[in-house]
This record gives sequence, C-alpha cells and structure tokens, in this order.
Amino acid sequence: MSQMPQQAAVSKCPSCEEPLESGDRFCGACGYDLSAVPARPDDSPTIALNGAVPPPSSAPDGVDWPVARDSDGFGRPAPVHAAAEVPGTDSGGSPLPPHPPAAPPMPSAAPPMPPGTPPVPRTAPGPAAPGVRFDHPAGPEQEPVHGPEAGREDGREPDAYPREPDAYPREPDEYPLQAPDPRSAAAPPAPAAPPAPAAPPASEKVCVACRAGRVDDDGYCENCGHAQPRERDHMEQESGPVAAVSDRGLRHHRNEDAFSVGCTALPDGAPASVAIVCDGVSSATRPDDASLAASRAAGESLLAALPRGTHPQQAMHDAILAASHAVNALAEEPETAREQAPHQNAPACTLVGAVVTAGLLVVGWVGDSRVYWVPVDRSAPPARLTEDDSWAAQMVAAGLMSEAEAYADERAHAITGWLGADAYELEPHTASFKPDRPGVVVVCTDGLWNYAESAEEMAEAVPLDAAARPLHSARVLVGHALDGGGHDNVTVALVPFPAPPQGAGSA
Repeated sequence: MSQMPQQAAVSKCPSCEEPLESGDRFCGACGYDLSAVPARPDDSPTIALNGAVPPPSSAPDGVDWPVARDSDGFGRPAPVHAAAEVPGTDSGGSPLPPHPPAAPPMPSAAPPMPPGTPPVPRTAPGPAAPGVRFDHPAGPEQEPVHGPEAGREDGREPDAYPREPDAYPREPDEYPLQAPDPRSAAAPPAPAAPPAPAAPPASEKVCVACRAGRVDDDGYCENCGHAQPRERDHMEQESGPVAAVSDRGLRHHRNEDAFSVGCTALPDGAPASVAIVCDGVSSATRPDDASLAASRAAGESLLAALPRGTHPQQAMHDAILAASHAVNALAEEPETAREQAPHQNAPACTLVGAVVTAGLLVVGWVGDSRVYWVPVDRSAPPARLTEDDSWAAQMVAAGLMSEAEAYADERAHAITGWLGADAYELEPHTASFKPDRPGVVVVCTDGLWNYAESAEEMAEAVPLDAAARPLHSARVLVGHALDGGGHDNVTVALVPFPAPPQGAGSA
C-alpha cells in the first residue's frame, strides 16, 4: 500500500515563517502543505546597500526561497509569494508543473511594485487582434534582460525557473479592445464647418433672422427655418429723397397702417415730393384693406395732378376725396359683407399727407395722424402742422379742458373724423406753409407720436442728418416707438424741405 511522504523536519513554515509543532502536516497559519518540504538552505539572499542582488547560493534541492517581508501588519513575517508559486511536489510526490519566469521589468516611467506584491494573473492566450494595451510599451517584444538590475524583488534572476518550449505561450502584444489604437490612429479630423448658405439672388426675399437664407414659398427661411413676417408686418420704401417705414409694432397681430411715397415734377420742371400715411380704424371691418386702398388712391391722385399744374393744396384736397371713394367702395364688396357683423362698422381709416416743392409745403389730413416740421438748424423751433380730429382736440378747442388734461383722458384718441362709408360729412383739412429754412417734414401715425407727442419731443427723436438720410432716420424713429413699448402700428415718412433736385436720395 502506498505510504504518505515523510514530513521534513522544519521548525518554521517555509511560507509564512510561523513556528511549527512536531507532527504538523499543514501550517496552522497559512495552510502550507508540509508533506514534501525540502530542507531549507543555510542562508538567504540579501539585498546589498548598493541595491545589487548577490547571486543566489546553491541549495541542495535547487530551490531559491523568497525573502519574507518584515511584517504582515500583525508582527509576523509576510510571504512574498503564495505557497502554490513555490516549486515542489504534490501530496503524491509528483513534481509540480514549472512556472514561467517573472515578466521583464516595466519601463522606468512605471513605479516599481512594492516587495511581495502578488503577480498579476495571466490571461488565456488567444489570437492577436488589433487594439491597444496600455500596460505594455510600444514596439517589438522586448527580451528579458539578465543582470542584477533586471532581477526580481527577491533577488532571483528572471530565468531562475526552468521553462519548457511553448509550455506557456507568450502573451499577445495587443489585447482586443473596441477602441482604436491612439498610437497609430491619426487624430480625428475637426468637424467640418457647415457650408455657408449661398446668397440668394437679389430678386428673392432674404431671411430677416439670418440675413442669408432664401425665403421659401411657405414663408420660412430655407437656411435657419425662421418664420418670416408677413409682407405688411414691416415695410420700407425709398423714392428719391422721400423715405417711409411701417412696422406692425409689438402688441398688434397685424399691421393696419399703409403709406405711399413718390416724386414727380411740376410743369416748370421743379421737383415735388409726395408722402401719404394712413392708419386703419381697428374697430372697423378690414382696417388693413382700408388704409392700403386709401394710401394708394391718394398717392396716385397727387402724382397725376401735380404734373398737370394743379395747385398742390387743391391737389391734396382732391387726393383725400379720391381716398375716401376708394375706402367707401370696400363696403360694397362681397368680402366685407361676409365679414361684417351687425355690430361692426364699415372699413375705415385716417389719412395724413404732405406735398413738398422748392418753396411750398402743403399738408392735408382727416383723423388723428400728424405732420411735424423739424428744421435742420435745431436752434430754430419745431412745429406741429396738423390738428387732430379727436375727442381730446375738440375738448381743447371748446375750452373745456387743457391739452394735458384732455390727452390724459381715456377718450382722448377717440376720433371724430375718418374715411369710410359710415363717416360723418367728410371735411378734408389742408394747409400751406412757406418755411424760411431747410428742414424735414415728419408724416406719421399715432403709433409714433404717442412716444414723442410735442414738437420738441419729436425734434429730439429725429436724427440730426434726417434731411440727408431720410430712410435711416425713418428706421430710427420706428425703433424709438418700439423701444417705448410699440403698443400700436408704427408708420413714418420723412420728406426733406426744400425738395432736392431729381435723382437725389438717401446717403
């Protein structure tokens, strides 16, 4: 029958240096198998002060025992390796399989492992795959370097253990990972900037948001997708020295204002400038259509009458009548009949206009839109050239209230004159002036003068170069109203006085 192998006579566990008792077959501290322990050599490798490792002394059993650490934290020597890493025989007396040598030292950039640190478990060999291994230096496989500097922490040479060819296949240089190899992969290209949208042709509408994209037929920008304002939400026009701007404002859902500007020549060849501004009555049916029809009719009437030699003041009177007829005609259209409810009024609007020649300024109005005179020399006083057809104006004219009290009343802007089928007897107002100095004529709706009511306030809001840059100045005045709150539609036309020669315009 088989016999158990004889236990070596040792007083301490070869693994953990724990004192042993006679007859122990396993270490009571670490469980080390004491059945086949060869005799321990007389000496142990030591580390010299200069860091060199002396060559190990030969032992009868050919085993180099590791040097234990000073302590494991409990006052006992701690082993460098586990028991299974020490060559020996199993319980049946068969030699344990050999172990591969320690891996060559890592580059100097990696900090050395403390003595006695357990080795990293090896992975099963497999086919090489592209990837990157961050714990291995780049380049070809490095062969172990022999010598004291390349020795193990315990003082043994890397090749101290026998190794059979192909017994332990070498680890692949590269581990299969999903990420690309940063050493070989080029830096990712920077994201390409989106191509700048091609500028649309001059005949096409340009987006008001990005100022680059073309506006599609559905009213949206093809570049940024911004919904475009309706055509009448913001309008600008320049005709020679005359310019006008109209804006929906910040509170109304549509623009019910309209304007008409133009230039012509009198029979003697002297230039003449025309500006008409209309404000739709919101409580009436189709106020936007009413203002548009009135402005077009009045403008066409003036531009047709002045070249024939009609006096400008008479031409203004006739233009207001033509505008009234155009608005009255809207009440007879089927569209008005479909939209008009019993409690609604017929289409209606107000009108104010100006005709400027070389030496004459003519204004005409019905309603509460106004004309202001602002001289180029701001030391001269400005003036308001029209009187409102409103409840407040009537109270002031009758002497019942002061102007401040009347315009502070909630009924102040209730109009007493307008263009429309249900208007009272039409009384067009006209007036002629002969300014003695150059200036600019401001023709506007109450959407502007509500924020610059007096002549002095209006003159302060008008840019100093308004006569030379009427379009720019009209934009500034609309912005002034929008900055003030924009509670109403805003429309303003600027006409320099005297009328400059034909062909002159904004700078």
